[in-house]
Amino acid sequence: MTTFSPEIEASIAAVRADVARLHAELVRYELIVWTGGNVSGRVPGADLFVIKPSGVSYDDLAPENMILCDLDGTVIAGTAGSDRSPSSDTAAHAYVYRNMPEVGGVVHTHSTFAVAWAARGEEIPCVITAMADEFGGPIPVGPFAIIGDDSIGRGIVETLTGHRSRAVLMQNHGPFTIGVNAKDAVKAAVMVEDVARTVHYAREAGPLIPIPQEAIDALYDRYQNVYGQSTDERRDAEDAR
Repeated sequence: MTTFSPEIEASIAAVRADVARLHAELVRYELIVWTGGNVSGRVPGADLFVIKPSGVSYDDLAPENMILCDLDGTVIAGTAGSDRSPSSDTAAHAYVYRNMPEVGGVVHTHSTFAVAWAARGEEIPCVITAMADEFGGPIPVGPFAIIGDDSIGRGIVETLTGHRSRAVLMQNHGPFTIGVNAKDAVKAAVMVEDVARTVHYAREAGPLIPIPQEAIDALYDRYQNVYGQSTDERRDAEDAR
């Protein structure tokens, strides 16, 4: 039986509960079908993360069957859930955590409109203020990559490094989002589908009107640093790591 310090055990238990609960948000916002998609969360204070098991119904997900992995994506033997296979995207999540230490949560969905943009290999242009607020510009497209190794993770890191967007549309696949924690990454997943749908409908109705870059910058700065409680929440999440 693998054991950790009481502090790390408490962190693991908290992340297990969060990750299990947050999968229900993917269902609630209709971002997945069947058992597709996944949420993971980094364990504060340890080189570990928690991710869902592969092919398990969302109705059956619970903290005790979430899977604990190291940052190479290896399942930690002797821990709850370690008798199951982790998500097929585990290697991608692990690569992101290894190479983006500021990331505390990763989400992948198959949400309809975001996948449609990914199928065209087309970034979502920043033409509504909600996009400027949340993503700070367009949502970029990452390279085509095969599931199963860290190729998707490499594409995510290469695309989002130095980019303000917390979402990437992996070509012919779908959206991956990152956040300071799992909840933050789920919020980005919800928002990317919302803007993908809105911009799709807008373009069907007529030409899109670009937002000037200086306005995008101002909107992003206000939303990230002034609006609501986001500053305190993000600071708390960063301090917890």
